[in-house]
Amino acid sequence: MASVEHALPAPRLSAPSAPSLGPSSSVVVVGAGLAGAQTVGALRRQGYAGRVTLLGAEGVPPYDRPPLSKELLSRPSPAWLAEDLGVDVEALADDVRLADPAVRVERHDAAGRAPWEVTTRAGERVAADHVVLAVGSTPLLPGGWDGARLLHTVDDAEALRGALRPGLRLVVVGAGWIGAEIAGVAAGAGARVTVVEAAPTPLRRQLGPVVGAHLAPWYAAAGAELVTGALVAEVRPDGVRLADGRELAADVVLAAVGARPATDWLDGQVPRDARGSVPVDASGAVRGLPGLWAVGDCATREHPVLGAVPGGHWSAALHDPDATVAAMLGAAPEGPGHAPYVFSQQLGHDLALFGVPAEDDEVLLRGDPAGGTSGHDGWAAFYVPRGSLGDGPVAGTDPASGPTAEPAPGGRVAEVRAVLLVDSPRDVGPVRKAMNRTGHLRVDLDVALDPTRRLRDALR
Repeated sequence: MASVEHALPAPRLSAPSAPSLGPSSSVVVVGAGLAGAQTVGALRRQGYAGRVTLLGAEGVPPYDRPPLSKELLSRPSPAWLAEDLGVDVEALADDVRLADPAVRVERHDAAGRAPWEVTTRAGERVAADHVVLAVGSTPLLPGGWDGARLLHTVDDAEALRGALRPGLRLVVVGAGWIGAEIAGVAAGAGARVTVVEAAPTPLRRQLGPVVGAHLAPWYAAAGAELVTGALVAEVRPDGVRLADGRELAADVVLAAVGARPATDWLDGQVPRDARGSVPVDASGAVRGLPGLWAVGDCATREHPVLGAVPGGHWSAALHDPDATVAAMLGAAPEGPGHAPYVFSQQLGHDLALFGVPAEDDEVLLRGDPAGGTSGHDGWAAFYVPRGSLGDGPVAGTDPASGPTAEPAPGGRVAEVRAVLLVDSPRDVGPVRKAMNRTGHLRVDLDVALDPTRRLRDALR
């Protein structure tokens, strides 16, 4: 991934040689989640009058997945996109098949035929001038973990919701986004929750060790036990055995150890990277395969500043389809594109992450993560490429004691790769606008690291 201080030139959007999208053309959208529904909506919003086919796998209309964990108990029915976003795929698409997923995508070279053909599980072949892959991701379930439950679909959520009760022994394997969100919800419902994490801190991979260490106390405060640095040796329906021999008894075990793009069925048909993602340019076009596009969790998309950004960000599924459809219809790109965005409600706290932290970033803190006695005083973490600040001390870099007393040198401006806002709702809008405007963020450290001053005044 490119560092923000060495910004890449904006990639040229592909100019596919596939047929133009006139009223007699056809588009097949593969995947009926948020990204797929948004693609169908964008096609109609931007004036496409040709035939649209939508292929889904779950047998239900498109819905938003984040509420399955964040609002497991407070929102017992799915967040249907027709109601939440106004995207009614039944009304917008010509052919909607919610329980007949694609199993093969082929390109044809014969003259007089649509260049693409999609084969469904039922065996039907659907011709298309353009194909958009929006197949999302699938949760990881290591071999031998058949005794664990997952939380990925409406049915998964319904089953877990029905099992939760006061006194239930719930073991969650994984302290990532979903594990933390479920831990808070379940503990609040009276369950006895234990979260097992292989890394030394929660959200280590997503937010790094410095920030992760500040999140660890949230578990006990919410009534859940956190066990870190623990490898799982065995998962059974009645509990988990750790590599050090400890046994954790459970009535329910939930595996929340990550997800991967749902693209295995594309083997030998479409290029994929090591994660299983489909690499695309800034428009969502698959290079070398005119007329094939990918959006959302299944794509790794080029960003003009951040470089290759893997899918998995809710914002990608929400916003990327608009830019992809515009490119498909021949429109010029507008700006650098939105910054990756993740929002999480976990253990009594709200987190908003903009951008993509890198493993070796320096972390600068605004405010005190300990938050006094309430734990709800807002704070922020700025991820700055290592070495870009020089050798001088910078306020807020001591992970052990929180913000340091020594201020940053006056007027020092830093390029910021990512920003995490914690319990800071008033800062979400300004940071989002600033990052989306240029694709990266420059901040005045003297202002940004002083919690008595407005964060918006530090944004450049």
